[in-house]
Amino acid sequence: MRPFLFHNNRFLKRHRWKVLFFSVCFIYWLFCLPSTLFEVPTATIAESKDGRMLGARIATDGQWRFPTMDSVPYRFEQSILYFEDEYFYKHPGFNPVSISKALWQNLTSEQRRGGSTITQQVIRLSRKNKKRTYFEKAIELLQATRLEAGFSKKEILTLYASHAPFGGNVVGLETAAWRYFGIPASELSWGQATSLAVLPNAPALIFPGRNESVLKKKRDRLLQKLFNNEVIDKTTYELALLETLPGKPLPLPELAPHLTEKIKKYRSGERIKTTIDYSLQKKINQITKVHHAQLAQNEIHNLAVLVMDVETREVIAYIGNSPTTAKHHNYVDIMDKARSTGSVLKPFLYTAVLDAGTLLPHTLVADIPTTVNGYSPENFDHQFHGAVPASIALSRSLNVPAVRMLREYGLQRFYNSLQKMNQPSVSKPADHYGLSLILGGAESSVWDVTAAYAGLASTLTFFNKSSSEYRPNEFVSPIFIASEKASFGKKQIDPALFNAGAIYHAFEAMREVNRPSGDENWSFFDDAQPIAWKTGTSFGFKDAWAVGVTPAYAIGVWVGNADGEGRPGLTGLQTAAPIMFEVLEELPTSQWFATPYDELVETQICDRSGHLAGVYCTESTRTFIPKNGVKTAPCPYHQNIFLDASQTYRVNSSCYPLASMQQQQWFALPPVLEYYYAPLHPEYQVLPPFQSECLQDGEQQMDFIFPKQREAVLLPKDFNEEVNEVIFKLAHRSPETTVYWYLDDHYIGSTNTFHELAVAPRPGSYILTATDAAGNEIQQQIEISMASQ
Repeated sequence: MRPFLFHNNRFLKRHRWKVLFFSVCFIYWLFCLPSTLFEVPTATIAESKDGRMLGARIATDGQWRFPTMDSVPYRFEQSILYFEDEYFYKHPGFNPVSISKALWQNLTSEQRRGGSTITQQVIRLSRKNKKRTYFEKAIELLQATRLEAGFSKKEILTLYASHAPFGGNVVGLETAAWRYFGIPASELSWGQATSLAVLPNAPALIFPGRNESVLKKKRDRLLQKLFNNEVIDKTTYELALLETLPGKPLPLPELAPHLTEKIKKYRSGERIKTTIDYSLQKKINQITKVHHAQLAQNEIHNLAVLVMDVETREVIAYIGNSPTTAKHHNYVDIMDKARSTGSVLKPFLYTAVLDAGTLLPHTLVADIPTTVNGYSPENFDHQFHGAVPASIALSRSLNVPAVRMLREYGLQRFYNSLQKMNQPSVSKPADHYGLSLILGGAESSVWDVTAAYAGLASTLTFFNKSSSEYRPNEFVSPIFIASEKASFGKKQIDPALFNAGAIYHAFEAMREVNRPSGDENWSFFDDAQPIAWKTGTSFGFKDAWAVGVTPAYAIGVWVGNADGEGRPGLTGLQTAAPIMFEVLEELPTSQWFATPYDELVETQICDRSGHLAGVYCTESTRTFIPKNGVKTAPCPYHQNIFLDASQTYRVNSSCYPLASMQQQQWFALPPVLEYYYAPLHPEYQVLPPFQSECLQDGEQQMDFIFPKQREAVLLPKDFNEEVNEVIFKLAHRSPETTVYWYLDDHYIGSTNTFHELAVAPRPGSYILTATDAAGNEIQQQIEISMASQ
C-alpha cells in the first residue's frame, strides 16, 4: 500500500498542473448546463378529462409554444432522425464525421453545411440561437456532451421536438400539429410528420404561396429515404406523397373559451387536464348556439350553462357565455358573476322549514294580500289563491306564501343557512335584504347556486348509499381540474345543514311542477327523465334561471344580458328551462332519489289541509313525513259543527234542542283565506250561518283584507293633483250581511255582499272599526298619509 501511495504522490507532483487543468475542465463541464435548460414562457393549454384539447392561450412572449411534450410520436421521431441525425442513438452528443465534412466544405467552398446533431441543436435552441461562430460551436459541443450524460436520448429528443421552430410564431411539434393540421401530434400521418420534420431546418418554407415546391421536394426526399430504409412500405409511401402540405395556420380549438381563460388566470403557462367531458361539451355548445340565435331575435344576447357531477362535484360542461359578439360582451364569463336570484332560493327555504318541523310537505299556507313593514309582495300572475299546499306554492313559485314562510321561519335564520350553503355573493347583512331575499333581493352566481343544489342532492344520495350517515362538507366548491378532488370530510350522524327527509320532500315538490294552462312552452317537458328543478325570474325581466338536479347530475342555466338590460319574455320558464331540459336529454338517464326512510316517520295526514290529522278530519292518509314534522299542530281547519234538522243553519244549545241537532265535520278556512280560496274551488262549502237567535261562541266572522295590520295607507293623487279615494275591504263569512264602518267614532258608511268602501279621509292616525248586523266587531289602528310625488 505504501509504495502505491508514494508512486501516486510522485505522479501528482509531477503532473499537478495537468491534473489541475483537467479537474477544472471537468468541473466546468459538470456544471456547464444551466439548472433549467429552457426558461421560456409557454402557452396555457386546457384539455378534457380524456386529454383532448378544449382551448389554448398564447404565451406571454407572443409565441405559440406549448408546454414540453411527454414523448415524441414514432412517425415524427423516425422522420426527424432520418432528416437531421441518423446516428442520434449512437453518438455521444456530436458526430465527428458530420463535423469534419461540414468543416471541410465550409473551408473549401462558398456553400455552408451544418454538422450539428439533434443534441447540439437542443443546446443552440436553449441558448436562443446565438450568432454562429467557432467559439459558440465549441460551447455547443461541450454542453451537448454534458446533456447526453445527464439526459436520456428520449428526453433529448422530446426537448428538441418541444422547442424547435416551425415557422412564424409556432414553436414545438405539438403546437405545429395543431396549427397546421388541426390535430394532436400523436395523430400525424406520415405525410404530415415528414412535412413538419423538414421545417425546423428551414422554417421560412411554411409561408403559404411561397417556397411550396421547395418544401414538397424536401418532404418527398425524406419520404423516399424512409421508404428506402424500410421504415414505411410502398403503399404508405405512395399515399404520403399525395398528402397536402401545411399552409396557413389554423385556429386552435375553442370548446370552452371562458374555462380556458379561468385556467390561464390561475395556472398560466401550464397544460391542465380538466374534468370536462369533451363529447358533452360539444353537444351543449351546439344547444347554446341554437338557443342564442333564437334569443338574439328578442335582443337577449348572453347565457351560461353549468353541468356538474353530483357525486364528485366535478364540472363536466362549462359554457361561460353565448357565442355572441364583442358588442354584447362575449368575453365576459357569466358563470361566476353575481346576478339577482329570482326564485331559485325558494327550494332552500322550503327544505329549511321542513327540516325545522314548522311545516309539513303539503300543509296549506296562506296566499292572501300581505304587507310586512311596508313591503307588499305579489305573485307573478298578480292573483291570490287564498290557501295552497306548501308543495304547490313551491312548484308554482308563488311569491306571497314564500315571503310569509320566510317571516315565520326567520330572516336571519335563513340567511345563516345560505352562508352555510356557500353563497359568498349574499354578503350584506340579512336586514339589508329583508323579506325580498327570497324573491331575488339577493344575488348569486350560476356557479354557486348550482353547487348548492348539488350539495342538497349529494346529502340525500350519500345518506341513502351509506348507513344513514352524513358528511360535514357537502357544500363545497365545484372542481374543474382533474388532479383535484373535493374533500367532503369524515362521516357523521348529523347533517351538514338539512336532513335527508326534508331534502327528499323538497325534491318531490320540485319534481311535480304544475303546467300552467295554455302555456305551450311546457310541451317538451313531458318525456324528460325525472329531475327536481326550479325556474327563477328577476324583477324587471333581467335574469332568467333554471336549475335542476338528478341523483347523478346538477344543471344550472342563466339567460339574460350581461349589461343588465331587461327584456319582455325574459323568464326562467320561457328562456332558461328549454335549455336545461335539452341539456338533460344529453345526460345518461338516472333513477329518481331513493326514499330516506330513516329520516322519515309514518303518520296520518289530513288530505285537505296537509296538517297532522285531527279528530275531525274526514279523510286522511297514512304517509311518511320528516321526523320533526310530528311537532306541528293537528289540522285547525276541520271542526265539529251542529246543524238544525234541515241542515240549513248552525245551531247550539242556546237556541236549539240537543236531541234535534245534526252533528257534522266541516272544513272551513278563516274569512280572508276563504275569500280568495272559495271562488277557485267549487267543491269548497262555506260554513252555514248561525240561526238568528243563537248565541255565537266568539268565532271569527270577518277580517280586514285592506288595510292589513301595520299596513300604511297612502292617499293617491290624480294628474290634476286631486286626492283620490282609498278603498277599505274586508271578508265576511256571510257576505250578504250588512257591515257598518267607522273611523274612530265617526260612521263612514255601510256595505252589503261586496264589503268594499271608498273613502277619502285626511292624513292621520285612526281606529278603523267594522261591525256587522249581528254585533260582531273587528278593529285595528291605521296610519293614513299623503302619497309622495
